[in-house]
Amino acid sequence: MQDIPEIQPNPLLLVVLSGPSGVGKDAALTKLKGLDRQWYFAVTATTRPQRPGEREGVDYIFLDNATFLAMKDRGEFLEYAQVYGRWYGVPRSQVLQGFEGGNDVILKIDVQGAETIRGLAPEAVFIFMVPGSLQELHERLTSRMTENSRDMELRLKTANEELNRAPEFDYRVVNRDGNLAQAVAEIDAIITAEKCRTQPRRVELI
Repeated sequence: MQDIPEIQPNPLLLVVLSGPSGVGKDAALTKLKGLDRQWYFAVTATTRPQRPGEREGVDYIFLDNATFLAMKDRGEFLEYAQVYGRWYGVPRSQVLQGFEGGNDVILKIDVQGAETIRGLAPEAVFIFMVPGSLQELHERLTSRMTENSRDMELRLKTANEELNRAPEFDYRVVNRDGNLAQAVAEIDAIITAEKCRTQPRRVELI
């Protein structure tokens, strides 16, 4: 009788969760962390001020400009970008740490950053979150009370432009007001389906 080869688990995934500002990426990430999954959540570094309730090293790695720019010059970021006047970057060590621990890595990032990651890791899974409507997005940004009217106008203009880039992503998840649980369930289902592919993605950071 011929021996049946042992079935090997699919390679680890790099999941990129993106979408316009105010779409609910942080809220979705908080819910995803509550699920019992073998995921590592890469933490983004930023120079923007820490908001109430945010935790250092959990929600973001908060840096001053000098420290961020020094890390950038040393090539320590997988990607980085200046968004609304603040620096954001993904430390390469964050992604490598997740993979070395045997976990799929989930990376929350802006649309500009997702484009960079696509060039570095084209086999990553790219998920684009969209609001139920632009009115919902406006109300979410207003409720945060962290933007002045000029910044709000810029964020809404940018969001309009970014929403047109949804076809560049593998999946689209709609986060309607009051239905975050559905959006989170869809993200969970996408990752589960990706783990079951007969032709698995093989992520190699270029």
